[in-house]
Amino acid sequence: MERQADQRDETELERLDRNTVELVSELRVAATGVQVLFAFLLIVPFNNRFSRVSSFERYDYFVTLLCVAVAAVLLIAPSVHHRLLFRLGEKAFIVTIGNRLAIAAAAFLCVGLTGILVLLSSFIFGGVTAAVVGACAACLVIGVWFALPLIHRRGHR
Repeated sequence: MERQADQRDETELERLDRNTVELVSELRVAATGVQVLFAFLLIVPFNNRFSRVSSFERYDYFVTLLCVAVAAVLLIAPSVHHRLLFRLGEKAFIVTIGNRLAIAAAAFLCVGLTGILVLLSSFIFGGVTAAVVGACAACLVIGVWFALPLIHRRGHR
């Protein structure tokens, strides 16, 4: 089967425009989710029950908060790059770096999602449940977000 990109009748500039629109659309969805998660994490320590978390849960929370913050920065960066490089003919750079930043953000978000599920599971049920939930969450996210597309990509080489 021929690759879809090879079937398009578009110029390099049209391809870059299309890639930019696709990237921005994807980043918008991901950034919104990350921002909601980040907002939730920011208010957690101000909850009265936060004083009852264990030392492990406190460290888990902080690592989770940092990972989600990094994911937010990485997802917002391509928009900032686009504004700073506007009309300088750098769309190829913006698309390339935006793609890489989005993938890096997904990795940090994977850790953040796993971390928040571990924190909540540990707080509600205890260590064993938290370990199982964390392992399952990490496997699910890594499998669906990374393994599936990478396996598919390998078949196209």
